[in-house]
Amino acid sequence: MAKLSGSNSTDRQHGGERVFADDEGRLWSAGHSGAAVVFTCISDGRHSGRALAMDAAALDESVSDDTLRAWLNSAPQIGTLP
Repeated sequence: MAKLSGSNSTDRQHGGERVFADDEGRLWSAGHSGAAVVFTCISDGRHSGRALAMDAAALDESVSDDTLRAWLNSAPQIGTLP
């Protein structure tokens, strides 16, 4: 069984997805879909998904957890268009 490091909560998933914790400790997945980075809360399903238009190369391993949290905070919720 893999150990979790307390210094960096980022995890690599299949297909380049990243897992990180937000400012409140909830776990989010960040993955590239088409021309967007899609954020999904994996520890609390009551939170809406969010997305930002971004090139796939932007979500590489050099992106820090702090950057992912900033992107998450600026990403609008995914919802139904009026």
